[in-house]
Amino acid sequence: MKKILFLVALSFVVLGCKNEKTEEKPAVEKEEIAINYQTFGDKITDENVLTKTEMIDKYKDLKPGDTVTVKFAATVKDVCQKKGCWMNLEMGEQEAMVRFKDYGFFMPKDIAGQEIIVNGKAYVEEMSVEDQRHYAEDGGKSAEEIAAITETKRTLAFEADGVLIPEVEK
Repeated sequence: MKKILFLVALSFVVLGCKNEKTEEKPAVEKEEIAINYQTFGDKITDENVLTKTEMIDKYKDLKPGDTVTVKFAATVKDVCQKKGCWMNLEMGEQEAMVRFKDYGFFMPKDIAGQEIIVNGKAYVEEMSVEDQRHYAEDGGKSAEEIAAITETKRTLAFEADGVLIPEVEK
């Protein structure tokens, strides 16, 4: 019996003295990067924004006269160099002509190449030769390029009520 008690006591001592280290693994934290935006027009957020690809799919389903209210991100192809009163966004093989609701605001002329967020109404339209030539002239196209416009064109259009442009860190 003494041997059993001795073994039990010895096992308690061994187990009690066992120097076991447990490493605490730090919880993986997700770092949110805040992006500051310049806001033009109505105040909008950068939440629930469609991608350019999702927007292209929506445009494919539109017929002249249809409109859909959306918010999406795309890259600016060019901006009106007279006043900033319109811009074209890259939409794959096409581009979307963006005008601003009630001409209530204008874009900076130097944002070509930047990804922006626009909110408003998307639609398709048949743009007249005169309008195409007018926009080509505002965009700084040559006289030859303007004269080459001779047919109406189905265009992707967008009336923006709000635009977000990421602020560039200096």
